[in-house]
Amino acid sequence: MPVVDDQVTGPVSSPPPDEPADPNRIQPDATTVLVVDDEAAHLASIEKIIVREGMRALTADGARTALELARRHRIHVVVTDLMMPGTSGIELLKAIKQISPDTEVVVMTAYGTVETAVQAMREGAYDFIEKPLKRMTLVKSVRKAAERRSLLTENRTLRQELKLLRQREIVGNSHALRRVLDVALQAAPSMATVLILGESGTGKELIARFIHERSSRGQGPFVGVNCAAIPETILEAELFGHERGAFTGAVAKREGRFAKAAGGTLFLDEIAELSPSVQVKLLRVLQEGEYEPVGGDTQRADVRIVAATNRDLRAEVAAGRFREDLFYRLNVIAVTAPPLRSRKEDIPLLVDHFLGVYCSKNGRPRLEAPREVLQSLLDYSWPGNVRELENVIERAVVLCRGSVMGIDDLPEHVAHASSPEPEVLTFPVGTSLDEVEMRLIRETLKHTRGDKSVAAQLLGISTRTIYRKLGDDEP
Repeated sequence: MPVVDDQVTGPVSSPPPDEPADPNRIQPDATTVLVVDDEAAHLASIEKIIVREGMRALTADGARTALELARRHRIHVVVTDLMMPGTSGIELLKAIKQISPDTEVVVMTAYGTVETAVQAMREGAYDFIEKPLKRMTLVKSVRKAAERRSLLTENRTLRQELKLLRQREIVGNSHALRRVLDVALQAAPSMATVLILGESGTGKELIARFIHERSSRGQGPFVGVNCAAIPETILEAELFGHERGAFTGAVAKREGRFAKAAGGTLFLDEIAELSPSVQVKLLRVLQEGEYEPVGGDTQRADVRIVAATNRDLRAEVAAGRFREDLFYRLNVIAVTAPPLRSRKEDIPLLVDHFLGVYCSKNGRPRLEAPREVLQSLLDYSWPGNVRELENVIERAVVLCRGSVMGIDDLPEHVAHASSPEPEVLTFPVGTSLDEVEMRLIRETLKHTRGDKSVAAQLLGISTRTIYRKLGDDEP
């Protein structure tokens, strides 16, 4: 009795593994199907159908040969008989999954029962078909199995890429950056709240992740919240969660970011944007270690808080927009992410890093950045900091027509930036050291627009020293 409606009679002649029977029909990226059956006529019949459908067919008359082929070749789908002498189809299925977990397996048998089908599916089989096989049933099952394998592989690749994007490394070796990372590294093992200051685009979230990953909570979740991106009316519920019916539209209970970050780190970006009412609730978390979901009961807050802002929080406190007591609770350990203009020696390293990221992302060979392009990048002042540099490199990767970046691949304002003349301070002979120090501090503060933390980093002194020299109240 024929096993399929395309039965082949006569001796079976299987092609070598890498030489399909009909090379004119089969594409190099075609699906590879391994057919396993102890009856030669069945093998020949199924092989013929597989090849007719434009797929590559490998054949084996038993489990041992099948496993050898699975180790030597990239198999997309295995079609195996269930009842074979020696090793059964179920045992072969388990072995195939150990060698190649992505390979899908279709089990066939002339003795199909519900119990056998359930067992096969529990062990990871994609489908279960009965003999005598119908051609369309076989083809449909194999194609769907191949599609499923492709989707699973693609999804895993995307997840890996997403993970890499989320776990971006901090690139640079400048003195300004190393000073910040040294403080962050010391702070990481503690439970102290960290406040990260700095301009937009300087990598404050990367520093927060750096602290999280090196803390005792590094295996826990890292949950980020951009306080400026969430409307004030729903920010409280977003942070602390809410019970069903707590307000109009609360049709179900929802946990907040504090609950999601339990056992890990909660990163509050743009902390200066918090409304007064949410500031009060956050202060309670920092003081008492507990919070209340909207409409719910008190819960413990098992999180380490890292906050960030590009604003001068002292000025916000003086203006009455930010609670002073909350500021001091957040400002236990403060670090300032240096602007790119103060760490220009890192630009070549950053360019090389972003070229690798975006050439890979766009599927093109690695580009080179010649000296004249790097010089233009070094001459530019980078008001948008590292984020702006990243966008410029991504744009260049997309627009570059050759293998080497050119000046024309840069935005106009970056390509034709001129290197500013360095500011020079002169002092008459006999000027006291105190006066020299004061002028250096005041001129540096002009350059940093009054940011004492950045000025201290540029001068290589502590922020406290600047406050003391100027006679201002210390923070």
